[in-house]
Amino acid sequence: MGLWASLDAMWEMPAEKSIFGAVLLFSWTVYLWETFLAQRQRRIYKTTTHVPLELGQIMDSETFEKSRLYQLDKSTFSFWSGLYSEIEGTLILLFGGIPYLWRLSGRFCGYAGFGPEYEITQSLVFLLLATLFSALTGLPWSLYNTFVIEEKHGFNQQTLGFFMKDAIKKFIVTQCILLPVSSLLLYIIKIGGDYFFIYAWLFTLAVSLVLVTIYADYIAPLFDKFTPLPEGKLKQEIEIMAKSIDFPLTKVYVVEGSKRSSHSNAYFYGFFKNKRIVLFDTLLEEYSVLNKDIQEESGMEPRSDGEGDSEEIKAKVKNKKQGCKNEEVLAVLGHELGHWKLGHTVKNIVISQVNSFLCFFLFAVLIGRKELFVAFGFYDSQPTLIGLLIIFQFIFSPYNEVLSFCLTVLSRRFEFQADAFAKKLGKAKDLYSALIKLNKDNLGFPVSDWLFSMWHYSHPPLLERLQALKNSKQD
Repeated sequence: MGLWASLDAMWEMPAEKSIFGAVLLFSWTVYLWETFLAQRQRRIYKTTTHVPLELGQIMDSETFEKSRLYQLDKSTFSFWSGLYSEIEGTLILLFGGIPYLWRLSGRFCGYAGFGPEYEITQSLVFLLLATLFSALTGLPWSLYNTFVIEEKHGFNQQTLGFFMKDAIKKFIVTQCILLPVSSLLLYIIKIGGDYFFIYAWLFTLAVSLVLVTIYADYIAPLFDKFTPLPEGKLKQEIEIMAKSIDFPLTKVYVVEGSKRSSHSNAYFYGFFKNKRIVLFDTLLEEYSVLNKDIQEESGMEPRSDGEGDSEEIKAKVKNKKQGCKNEEVLAVLGHELGHWKLGHTVKNIVISQVNSFLCFFLFAVLIGRKELFVAFGFYDSQPTLIGLLIIFQFIFSPYNEVLSFCLTVLSRRFEFQADAFAKKLGKAKDLYSALIKLNKDNLGFPVSDWLFSMWHYSHPPLLERLQALKNSKQD
């Protein structure tokens, strides 16, 4: 009764106080729900200390224990970083951090000779200061995650100098994109009249399509080295498979992900008849720098019979990040190309844009409500950027949670469909072994709490994917 009484009291408050209280209450409700789920999964990590019988054929006890300890460390980190983030956000709201930063931005603009009438300029200064604050407060957590947790479990390949240079570069590139795009969006909203939400939506659609088109060619190379996949059997087989399903492949790249992390990945990008495939070098057994490093450190290639090798060399070879053989890489790409052939990429874009249009429409309905601004400390002004922040981040938060869960469910369905597509290409056996290897290489823990996985996993748990492939593999 106490909770319902407090809720009744909150709704009897003035509108602005009710809005503020509801935002805080929902934020903490989501945090507590996420913490509850995380603790359920953490209990799995703690209590599942031996390889379950159904996993005996696909995972050895040493790898199982390594993945268990890795996930435990990540779970602990996630708890403390999540708690900090929630407390920080609450304190910012309670102590008026948003209106304070807006006034501070106005003072900086005043020093440069720009008065209150230059709202877009003040908005850009606000964004710059807000993203700088976020980057600085997030830096210690990122450093700990990279140089303690990832380092401890053998994934980090970065030096501190490389990490800091990378962080600065990311911040600069982000500002070079964020500030011009934001200024144009604010200008469109200002001059768009009654139908500004349509123009704003069309603008964000155009920006997203442009960014997707240029990202891998112009943005990603600022951070990682992309090289064409050398001529050979693997490239030839990729081209044959792409042609067999009418995938308009133009180039295949290998990205040097190993200088940053030993985690592996693969993806494709591009529109219409200009598709490219990108493979991480850590995915390719024959191409991986990490595998070469082990040979260089040992001073020799280990003999196939194992005779004459020191115990240290044997241990390094046994524990190296193995990557995938060519046939397994093709199976992984068969899965990825399945997403394209089955229209998953287009469906995701359509869903995203329908959601974007709906949000801009609701923003147009709500932007004139003064109580929304008053609730967050803006008594004398209603800046457009602040309206975007309040409505998209706070007012829409319940809707965003529901949408996120629905997209997670849909994503798992798409993953099963892409696996089934790879099966139709005759890649079931190789995809089966590739999934096991990738799980091992990335120290994925194959046992999960059903509620945690249902809420969080965009990909089905490993055992479910293997079971779906098993019958075809045996055939």
